[in-house]
Amino acid sequence: MELKQHITELAQGFLPDDSYYLVEVIIKGSDAKQKVLVLVDADNGVNIDVCASISRQIGHNLEENETIDKAYTLEVSSPGIDHPLLLTRQYQGRVNKRLKITLKTGEEVVGKLLHVTKELIGILKETKKGKKTETEEIELKFNDIEKSFVLISFK
Repeated sequence: MELKQHITELAQGFLPDDSYYLVEVIIKGSDAKQKVLVLVDADNGVNIDVCASISRQIGHNLEENETIDKAYTLEVSSPGIDHPLLLTRQYQGRVNKRLKITLKTGEEVVGKLLHVTKELIGILKETKKGKKTETEEIELKFNDIEKSFVLISFK
């Protein structure tokens, strides 16, 4: 079994309950040392205790079964603001947040996330017109989205 798939299955098995979900497993590095990054999210946010628990359980399993035979680091965390939204479930948890979306055409859309379905999202798109910002409700299909980031507001 491929290492990424193995760690994915381990991580999913160590999630505390159904409100938590695995976003992504990233493995990078050289043959000499690898970094394993496990990104976990939850409907009500992830705290450090949950990440630490999942990390301990995955680490214990990897060590006990000698799954990785070289030096590695294991990091379990929630996706940060620099990590794009990848799953429909992540969008659902960000309704009423402002997003910056890059479409596959290269066009960028900024606006408030209004709703989410299995196929698309509704956005209150913001367009600058001089000093004013006009808004318009639009829908974007997931297939047309290259990447989306949550915009942080300091207001």
